[in-house]
Formats: sequence, structure tokens, C-alpha cells
Amino acid sequence: MKTLLVSLAAAVIVPAAAASEISITYSAEFQEKLESDYGAKEGERLSKEIRSDLERELRKANVDPARISVIIVDAKPNRPTMQQMSDEPGLDMLRSKSIGGMDLEGTAYNASGEAVAELQYDWYETNIQMVGASGVWGDAKRASSRFARKFAEKLSE
Repeated sequence: MKTLLVSLAAAVIVPAAAASEISITYSAEFQEKLESDYGAKEGERLSKEIRSDLERELRKANVDPARISVIIVDAKPNRPTMQQMSDEPGLDMLRSKSIGGMDLEGTAYNASGEAVAELQYDWYETNIQMVGASGVWGDAKRASSRFARKFAEKLSE
């Protein structure tokens, strides 16, 4: 009985494996926006969010592709980034707001390197009044979460 309980506890503690490799890159146009407008660190923040969302949704769906490649085609912040505020002193984190979101493309591959699922997904807020208490990348994070859920669902089919 004790062995059974230890085995069950171990099964609960160890989460299901997520993709062994998740690579996130930027389209040329978005890379240019990062370098000239948003700041390079903003791309890292978005990449971390996408990776976290994908890992969570893949675990929940119990799918484990060998590799996933994601391209951030475009993203728009709701609030000014640190780079934007340093470039334009009139911007204010609390009062400056805009409609944000993100456009993503993802491909999952099996161990043989064959594409097993593809998803192109974009979501941008359409109502400026919904931005309210949103952080810098609030709408982009929502797009990332929705993309990850839809991608995991597609892999489960």
C-alpha cells in the first residue's frame, strides 16, 4: 500500500512532458520594430510568455511533439515600452494606452522532422475601453494564451 501511495504521489508531482524544443523567432518586420521602437528586451519578454503558455497547454492536452517553431509575425503593446518612454518623454505608462495584440505562426514537428500541425493565429483588441488596467503587453499575452490553447487542441486532433 505504501508503495502504491509513493507511486501515485510521484505521478502527481512529475508533470507530463512538454515539447522537447520550442524555438521562437521574429519576422523581419517585427525584428525591425524591436530594434527601432520597442527595445530588444520586449522580444525576450514575449518569447518567454509564449513558451510558458505553450508548455502549460501542451501538458494540459497531454501532447508532446518533438519540436515546435513559432514566429512572432507582429505584436503591438497596450502601453509604452521602456524604450518608447525613453525615446519620447511625453509618453506616460498610466495615461498612454493603445489597442494591442499579436500575430503568431506555429509549426509542430514529430521526431522524424515532419510537420504534424500548423497554426496561424492573430488577435488584436478592437475596443480601446477594454485596455483599462492592461500592462504593456496585456493584449499580446491574451493572444499568446489563445494561440497556445488552439495549437494544443490542433495537436490533440
